[in-house]
Amino acid sequence: MKAIQLQEFGGPEVLEHVEVGDPAAGEGQVVVEVARCGVNFADTHTTRNDYLAEQSLPLTPGAEISGRTADGRRVAALLGSGGYAQKVVVPEQLLIPIPDGVDDDQAAAILLQGLTAVALVRRCARIEAGETIVVEAAAGGTGTIAVQIAKQAGATVIGLASSEEKRELVRGLGADACIDSRAEDLGAAIREANGGERVDAVLHMSGGEAFDAELGVLAPLGRMVVFGIASGQQRDVSTAALLRGSKSLIGFWLVHLLSRPELAIPMIGELLGAVAAGELEATIGDVYPLSEARRAHEDLISRRTSGKLLLDPSK
Repeated sequence: MKAIQLQEFGGPEVLEHVEVGDPAAGEGQVVVEVARCGVNFADTHTTRNDYLAEQSLPLTPGAEISGRTADGRRVAALLGSGGYAQKVVVPEQLLIPIPDGVDDDQAAAILLQGLTAVALVRRCARIEAGETIVVEAAAGGTGTIAVQIAKQAGATVIGLASSEEKRELVRGLGADACIDSRAEDLGAAIREANGGERVDAVLHMSGGEAFDAELGVLAPLGRMVVFGIASGQQRDVSTAALLRGSKSLIGFWLVHLLSRPELAIPMIGELLGAVAAGELEATIGDVYPLSEARRAHEDLISRRTSGKLLLDPSK
């Protein structure tokens, strides 16, 4: 079968489309023929081995797939790695049935980033009706879902995005305002979008100066949830500043939620059900041939994309 494999760590250039042996299922496992594999920004860190979990070589990236079992069941699954391939082995107990009305693209698109969005908005930010939330990378896979979930909770949503095309997409998903994430004075732009007022919550994934600006516009009892450091620029925080402002700073790494299946599995079922019912839109950006995984990573890193990126292993 064909798969993407790394023999060394690095940028998109280390992703090689190669022939490898078919996987064999052990006891309690099932081989799934992959229809779609999700591409996540975390994958770009994994290939450089600079993410939160240590990686080893050779490596096939990919943490979420949709596909079919040999007996014809349509399933989705979350993986530690290995999804950038035509076939994967999954423990039977971890297979997630795909409901009618949800296609392969939607199923692969909603897993990791949908689960992340639900956890960020509901469990971490604990957004309530009447509050205001800022969503970074609002046109991305996680952001597009977080915008919808926050609106459904009755919040005012301010999206951040780097181009007018992306901002138009975010407005179409229900955001009350959308501003340029590269604004010279980001804090002032956020407050202007919120009628001059501070905000109640921020979903933050970029790091650097944006972190400083967004923490600065949090209202008393506000919550900032950090779920990424895309810029690689970390920040130290004054505990006295948190105390004086009654601000909460919350970190979120999805792996800890995945280690609690009693929490994660019902959330995934709810997400898939919402997509099937037309209550939640999985925004698909582009579907790349598996052979062009390198280009998908290049486009994602350069911020040329919006919505969820997927790989098609049949090509």
